Amino acid sequence: MLDIREIRENTDAVRERLKARGGNHWTLIDEVLACDESRRKAETEKQQLQSERKSTSKQIGMLKGKGEDTSAIEAAVREINDKIAALDTESDAAGTRQAELLMEIPNLPHPACPVGEDETANPVVRTFGEKPEIPGAQDHLTLAEALGIISLDDATRIAGSGFAVYRGKGAKLERALINFLLDLQSGEHGYEEVNVPHVVLRECMEGTGQLPKFEDDMYGTDAGEDGRNQLFLAPTAEVPVTNLYRDTLLHESDLPKRLCAYTPCFRREAGSAGRDNRGIIRMHQFDKVELVQVVHPDHGLETLEALTGHAEAVLQKLGLHYRTIELCTGDLGANSAKTYDIEVWAPGHGKYLEVSSCSWFGDFQARRMKLRFKDGEGKNRFCHTLNGSGTALPRLYVALMEQYQQPDGSIRIPEALVPYFGATEIR
Repeated sequence: MLDIREIRENTDAVRERLKARGGNHWTLIDEVLACDESRRKAETEKQQLQSERKSTSKQIGMLKGKGEDTSAIEAAVREINDKIAALDTESDAAGTRQAELLMEIPNLPHPACPVGEDETANPVVRTFGEKPEIPGAQDHLTLAEALGIISLDDATRIAGSGFAVYRGKGAKLERALINFLLDLQSGEHGYEEVNVPHVVLRECMEGTGQLPKFEDDMYGTDAGEDGRNQLFLAPTAEVPVTNLYRDTLLHESDLPKRLCAYTPCFRREAGSAGRDNRGIIRMHQFDKVELVQVVHPDHGLETLEALTGHAEAVLQKLGLHYRTIELCTGDLGANSAKTYDIEVWAPGHGKYLEVSSCSWFGDFQARRMKLRFKDGEGKNRFCHTLNGSGTALPRLYVALMEQYQQPDGSIRIPEALVPYFGATEIR
């Protein structure tokens, strides 16, 4: 959620930064300001009337003490009360509408973000390793079916399309990757591992920004009287983990908070059919280890660089070729002010697959969640939040299989993963 004071004081700059995103959210700024002016005007008039009512009420007491008639003044007080009630209604309506609009408006891109309309304008920041030369490379599903480690047909019988069943060594590989990721982030990078519920309240989804925009993509349940879902299957561990500090006032000495968690993730969108989404690349349910940081506002940008490095370390230790790109303004997620995407090479598909998205939100999420800290001067300030996939497993799984496939159809296990998997290959 944007700071209304920023909108008031730097209206033109806010509009221009929103325009850089594309779309028409910038057109909502005028209505936000109109609501704000109406609300503030009503509040000012109400305060004046309350002061008038207070002094008039004192007159009633004095006159009654003298035995004089106070009916006219009492009628005036009742009229003042009616005006105050009307102003309350007006102020509440303007405030509610202003809050609704602020919930719809995306974050402001950081001024340093590359400007562009779509993903074609995303610059490559760095690469790691070289594309492996694999003559006749097979995609992961062909390899998995031959090895009997993934079955989409079994999953379809259970839950319909968009799901997978991992079997035997395939299930063990998934478990090995999860444990490897958690140990790396909690052990080497200093994140506190947390195990959180896989269902979240509506206000949690609103707090991190999945709602109201993406409700149709989420698995919701427990509809209230208004028909709105009140519980959701977690679309990412970002939601329950960041909301651990919702409605919280931290001390400056508590910062930073570094948390990591494994959860299954649930999303209705599963993309279109075809080779680009073949196999387990895009699923309704998938596993992920998420990194979340809550930091002092002075350290937001530098923390983004560090967090992105923590996600990249996964691929480096597994010896997987990848590239890191920075998202331009037109490709930036609605909640983010600055984002790096990490894309791992999948030779069987002949393309890069996004395996992690690392974002700095500034105080955008913190305002929605009322997540604050008390600074050294005793002032309550909003924290900055960040998160990144550390990493998403389906595409990591895909890249590992495809980059480590052998001519005989077996899969070599990277050295860093052998202690978790307990063998050097799958065949």
